[in-house]
Amino acid sequence: MLFCWMIDTPPKGCIDEGGASPSDGTTMDLDRHDFQLDQLMERIQANDNRLIALQIPEGLKMQALEMMDTIETETSAKVVLAADPCYGACDLVHDKMKLMGVELVAHMGHSQMNIESGMPTQFIDVTYDGDPDLTPVIPFLNAHKAIAQTRMANQGQVEGMSEEEAQERFLDAVGRMAPLTDTKLGLVGSIQHLHLLPDFHDRLEKAGYDVTIPIGGARLSFPGQVLGCNYSGDDDSIGHYLFLGSGDFHPIGLVLHTGKPLAMLDPYTGDAEEMSLERIERILRQRSGLIMASGDAQRFGILIGEKPGQMRRTLALRMKRMLEKHGKKGYLLALEHIGPDLIDFYPVDAFVNTACPRIAIDDAVRYNKPLITPFELEVALGEKKWETGYQFDEIP
Repeated sequence: MLFCWMIDTPPKGCIDEGGASPSDGTTMDLDRHDFQLDQLMERIQANDNRLIALQIPEGLKMQALEMMDTIETETSAKVVLAADPCYGACDLVHDKMKLMGVELVAHMGHSQMNIESGMPTQFIDVTYDGDPDLTPVIPFLNAHKAIAQTRMANQGQVEGMSEEEAQERFLDAVGRMAPLTDTKLGLVGSIQHLHLLPDFHDRLEKAGYDVTIPIGGARLSFPGQVLGCNYSGDDDSIGHYLFLGSGDFHPIGLVLHTGKPLAMLDPYTGDAEEMSLERIERILRQRSGLIMASGDAQRFGILIGEKPGQMRRTLALRMKRMLEKHGKKGYLLALEHIGPDLIDFYPVDAFVNTACPRIAIDDAVRYNKPLITPFELEVALGEKKWETGYQFDEIP
């Protein structure tokens, strides 16, 4: 039995890793974004750059031509827009830009990861000056805090319980027996809102919450940062979360990774909601169905991402060896972009995704054949058990 924390608001749609546009179709006030062009132009002038490139996430591309005009007017540089889709700092175009003679890449809307870009690069966070009121999110936070307190209190009441009763009390939202050592509120956000976290930390503390801004691993550049593929700041002292940002791309991943209640406050609209357990249960049922559909598969396409921050060759080879151990066939397929039209025609029974972890989670319904994660393949082959809790695929 899973804990339910749905209150009364439906989920919204999801956005890409750029996270720079509201998910409800409203128009952003782009004048309230800081693109840090002054710092960029100072660097261009100091190095006498003649050809630079802009790489911008989808939600900000509508502003790209205006930025190009500004840079070309104020400096001696010409600007190339890397116009292909950009989904994160893992998605770099530097090899292509080198061939074009570009001297500097300005990568906007994402922070630098623990990957080598291979050429001069300026990562620009792009911040938004929204300042949403806390009032709409307080009912969610109070409900989630109570859930965390109950769960932590019940952890000490194992004596006299049957194993089934204990599991019913202690399982988190994805079915794990994860312990809690405290019920702190973890305050996190997407990149363009991280500058708000210190002020919101103090406001939430005054409102009666014990707040922590988690610090993650090497892939995360700032305290409180979350990515679609990495939520490494979580620890046992955090009982529930508040996410500052728009859309449900990051919240879905955070709940799948942690199993903990999560509320969302949108700095663009001021709206508050939660990532309900009902939504997570629907995702888990879908994942379970795909695992079952892959159980009898004999031929698997193992997808390797060619993007610099997604290339997990070692993991792909491990999946191939595991399939061979079970008498099945695995074919290594390397792609820069992954989509149904690029892979569905291969004569295999299912696909295993080792590229961006979110491709399998968010896009599975677009494919005619099962598209599963490495953990899900291990479950399908009997190497791991679904009953011990779902494991979110993460790039460290």
